Order: sequence, then C-alpha cells, then structure tokens
Amino acid sequence: MASTIQTVTEQTQTLNVSGSHPIRHALSDVVKTDDWSDFEFKPIREATVSRAMTSRYFKDLDKHAVSDVVIIGAGSAGISAAYTIAKNRPDLKITIIEQNVSPGGGAWLGGQLFSAMIMRKPAHLFLEEVGVEYEDEGDYVVVKHAALFTSTVLSKVLQFPNVKLFNATAVEDLVTRNDPKTGELTVAGVVTNWTLVSLHHDTQSCMDPNVIELTGYKNDGTRDESVTHGIVLSTTGHDGPMGATSAKRIASIDKTKSLGGMRALSMNESEGRLVRHSGKYDGINSIHFAGMEVAELDGLNRMGPTFGAMAVSGIKAAEGILKHFA
Repeated sequence: MASTIQTVTEQTQTLNVSGSHPIRHALSDVVKTDDWSDFEFKPIREATVSRAMTSRYFKDLDKHAVSDVVIIGAGSAGISAAYTIAKNRPDLKITIIEQNVSPGGGAWLGGQLFSAMIMRKPAHLFLEEVGVEYEDEGDYVVVKHAALFTSTVLSKVLQFPNVKLFNATAVEDLVTRNDPKTGELTVAGVVTNWTLVSLHHDTQSCMDPNVIELTGYKNDGTRDESVTHGIVLSTTGHDGPMGATSAKRIASIDKTKSLGGMRALSMNESEGRLVRHSGKYDGINSIHFAGMEVAELDGLNRMGPTFGAMAVSGIKAAEGILKHFA
C-alpha cells in the first residue's frame, strides 16, 4: 500500500496543468486529450447487464435461503453486530435484511439534521477497531460526520465473503415451530418481501412472501441436532410503520409478555440499560434483540442523538450469538 501511494505521489509531482496544482486521477493513463474526446467505455449489451445482476442476486437468494445468522435491520446496531460476528466466525453464513434502499438506519446523521456523531466512552474503542477517527472530548468522542462511521463499518461488513445484504427487502413476519421433543416455541426463520410490495399490500392483490430459514432443521421441519441451530437478531429500531417488527410479533405470540413501549428520553438512564438488555429473548428460542427495538420490547428510555449504545448493543448481542455457536 505504501509503495503504491508513493508511486502515485511521484507521478503527481511530475504532472502540471497550465502551471496550476498537479492533477492525477484513476484515468490519467487512459485519457490523453484535454477535452476527453478519446474516452470510450468498453462495449456491452443491455441484456448482459441484466444477466450479470439477476444471476448473482438469485444465486445469493439460493445460497442464503438457509442461513446461520439472520440480522433484521442494517442500522448502527445491526451492522456492528454483523461486523463482530463475521470477523470472529468466517464459517457462518450471515444474512442481513434491510427494508430501506440505503442501509445505515438513522446513523447517516448525528441528530436532527446535524452531521457530527456523538459516542460516550468506552464506545470509542469500537471506532478505533474499525478505523474511524474522532475528536476526544473527555467522557465522549465526536466523529466529524455520522456517515463516516456508517460507511466505514458497512464497507467492512460487505467485504466479508460470508455476509450478504438484501436491502430494499422487508421482514414481514417470523417463522416459528414448536420443538417436537420439548414443545418449546422456536423462531425458525424470517418472512421477507420486497419493501415496495410490503408497502402496497392494500393497493394490489395479494403478493405472497418469501422465507429465509435458519440452519438446524430436517426436511420435515423437526430439529436436526447434527447442525448448529441458527439465530435471528432483530434490530428494527423503534416503533413505526415498519419498526419494532419482531418485538411486536413476539409480544403477540408470547402471552406472558406485553410490549413495554419506549419511554421518554434520558441518555444516562437509557444507554447502559439498553446494552445490558440486548441479547437473547427469554421465552422463545433462537431470537435475539439489539438497538432501539430493545427499548420498545422492554420499556426502556430512548437516548436521542448519542450512538454508543447502538454500536455496543450490537456488539453485546453478537457476543451472545458467538457463544451460542462456540
């Protein structure tokens, strides 16, 4: 890497345009004219583009139809969890489902329409691990733009060969089974649909969904003890049209549990509790929670524009999932 940078720098120093600052870019060796009249793309058929996209997409759907870990939501909690799991267990097949076209949730901005992202210590240790620079303000740190954090973690997550992100895809429901031996209710997968379809169920005739199943089942739906049983991690955020999806569904299934509902903002009260509450759901097997969905599930305070709990709750949930697969 260093030698490449040095070479580019040396080339830059030798190139001057009209006596101004030196210019060097990726296509400098391709474009020889000032007006780019000699620039052309390689030829391609329109059908080739379609085939290149669709063949890979449906190959990914086929590959991830049965997954070890399904993460619902690619916000700051979901991608932090995905990074931690994938880094430690490259053998696990990890599927991320994100309802929006752009993953990242609310972590593209710090708060309101402001850019800076605030994280209370010791969440800064995760920033150091993934290589995000920050300003140290004592008890908290400031990333100059929330998008720097989000794009950095996303880029690292998407480079893992065992991770696939399906964005513009919504989780409409959970797949559940009763263990034939114990009778215990278990989450066995997720029910998915393209988000635009999910948003328009009432404006068209029924469009049935798809399913991503967790590992650990035989063809008849009974548990296969020879395969490690997969996990769903839900990080769908606070309540809304498509928020707290799993929490609301779990509350409707588990008659011993009612949805706590997120309480008013209190940073000091909320962040630590949210992290501690993140992880396995007690009562139904195979589903874990992280991020603001935990506040909805357990009736915790919201924390507003401070993001330490989001990242760390994902890491804490990931630790529990890694212990499950140990």
